[in-house]
Amino acid sequence: MLTDQIADMFNRIRNAIQARKRTVDIPSNKLKKEIARILFENHFISKYAFVESETQGTIKILLKYDEDMRSAIQGLKRVSTPGRKKYSGAQGVPKVLNGMGMAIISTSKGVMTDADCRKMNVGGEVIGLVW
Repeated sequence: MLTDQIADMFNRIRNAIQARKRTVDIPSNKLKKEIARILFENHFISKYAFVESETQGTIKILLKYDEDMRSAIQGLKRVSTPGRKKYSGAQGVPKVLNGMGMAIISTSKGVMTDADCRKMNVGGEVIGLVW
C-alpha cells in the first residue's frame, strides 16, 4: 500500500499523459476530489467524475489535449510529502512560472490555488505544483 496518495495521483496522471491516454482512474478520497476540482476549474483537465462503489470509489479524469496531442498539463510536482511537510505563509505563497502554472495549497479555508490564497491572504501546506 502506498503511503503518499497524492504522489500516486500525480504519477497516474503523468503516466497516462506519457501514454497518450484519454482517461485515467484514481482511487478516491476527499483531498483528491478537491485536487481534481481545482484542475478542472483551471482548465488543466476536460472533465472529472466520481464513481461510487462499496469500498472507496474512483475518480475518472478525462485528460485535455490540443490538436497536436500536447497535454494541457506539462508538469506535475509534489512539494509536501508525508515525511516532510512544506508550509507557506500568505506572503510566501509560491508563484509557478510567473503565473503560467499554479500551486495547489491546503489551507484552513479549504484546498485552493496560489492566486486564491493571495486574494484571501491565507497560507497553508503546499501540496503540489502544476504547469
